[in-house]
Amino acid sequence: MKGFGLLQTAWIGLCVLIASQSLSAQNETTRIYSLEEVLQVALQKNPELATSRLEVQKADAQVMEAWGYALPAVDFSGQYSRALKKPVFFLPDFDDPKSGKIVPIEIGSDHAMNFSVTARQTLFNATVIVGVGAARVYKSVADELLLAKEHETIAKARKAYYGALLAAEVREMMRSTLQNAEENLRNVELLRQQGLLSEYDELRASVGVENLRPTVIQAENNYALALDGLRATMGLAPSEPLEVSGKLLFDPIDPALFTDAMDRVLDRNNNLRAMRHQVDVNRAFVSAQRSNYFPVLAAFGNYQYQMAKNTLNFSTNDFIASSSVGLNLSVSLFGGLQTNARVEQAEIDVKKVEETVTGLETNLRTAVHSTILQLQQARKRIEAQGKTVEQAGRGYKIATTRFLSGSGTQLEVNDAQIALTQAQVNRFQAIFDYLVAGASFDQLLGVYPKNVRTNQE
Repeated sequence: MKGFGLLQTAWIGLCVLIASQSLSAQNETTRIYSLEEVLQVALQKNPELATSRLEVQKADAQVMEAWGYALPAVDFSGQYSRALKKPVFFLPDFDDPKSGKIVPIEIGSDHAMNFSVTARQTLFNATVIVGVGAARVYKSVADELLLAKEHETIAKARKAYYGALLAAEVREMMRSTLQNAEENLRNVELLRQQGLLSEYDELRASVGVENLRPTVIQAENNYALALDGLRATMGLAPSEPLEVSGKLLFDPIDPALFTDAMDRVLDRNNNLRAMRHQVDVNRAFVSAQRSNYFPVLAAFGNYQYQMAKNTLNFSTNDFIASSSVGLNLSVSLFGGLQTNARVEQAEIDVKKVEETVTGLETNLRTAVHSTILQLQQARKRIEAQGKTVEQAGRGYKIATTRFLSGSGTQLEVNDAQIALTQAQVNRFQAIFDYLVAGASFDQLLGVYPKNVRTNQE
């Protein structure tokens, strides 16, 4: 029996060791992210941002393609043919002219080879010239859209991170509230046993505890949902475990930045800059369509190396070389008025984009003004709620002290607890609203936050 007890003890110890190692490994796989780390991962893995980077690469390739039309083109071709039945032409029978017969004469050879090299160089083509410039402007559009997507990704990641912090703060606050309520219930039960409180007071304290439990569960679920949103923004797998570090702290923006924000947004907003480049692109399309009125001049050269023989017994001496050079001029004299229609369509596209730019400028000014108002309002709420939380905390302590001394009621304690919880939630919400508005403000003005670095800086 003693040996069995030692074996059982060893087995239990081994199970505890394995369990502790498993728990430790699980904790190691849960990575804790700061705001800076969240932004770095989002800039690397966000799928929408990856798509924008591919668009930049595509624009680079289009610039190279446009240059390709201005560079010389060289083609090589080779051909071998075996005549299964040679073609013929007919001649009179010269041996017997009076017979009137027509004699078929075979032409060609059984085997023929032909190798040629052809070179072409465009000397003047207005479409090519315009196309190179348009491709460069389109590259600028892609670059600006990439920067806009970076700012959008950063803003979304910041908001998701702040949302996770808010959910974490509310979760901890509700846990603390539940602990206070449970402690209060224990005090009430002791006083009830001593006959100092009524059964009604005990029921009120018990109901207050039970009412808080679903709220704590809801806070846990909200935190899990906030982490899911953060994972999606960062481009992480839904099953990847993570936590966030930090606190939901008030980080004020210098009010001096609000003074010229209306003008700065028109100069720095990347979406607006991209749209202005799009106007230039459409104007280049107008020039490209008009270039169809102009002639196209190109130079060409051709070198041929050919052989024809009835047997495959050939050598290099059997090949004959030939070459030629020249110019090719083409002018469109009449194209069914298609060029006029295309020019008109391109000009309409320019006007449409210009109207879009005007509307976007107005919307950006409105968005900046609205965001500034949100920041100012949230800051006032933060300052007011700070005092409210302090007063509500003092009220809760007073109500608890009065209740324990017998001069207060359980209802006063419950009311004070609810007031303190509401004040804390309101302050967290005000800070969250301020930080979210600050992220939108930076995105509108094309400003990178101080805790992120990119290649564009």
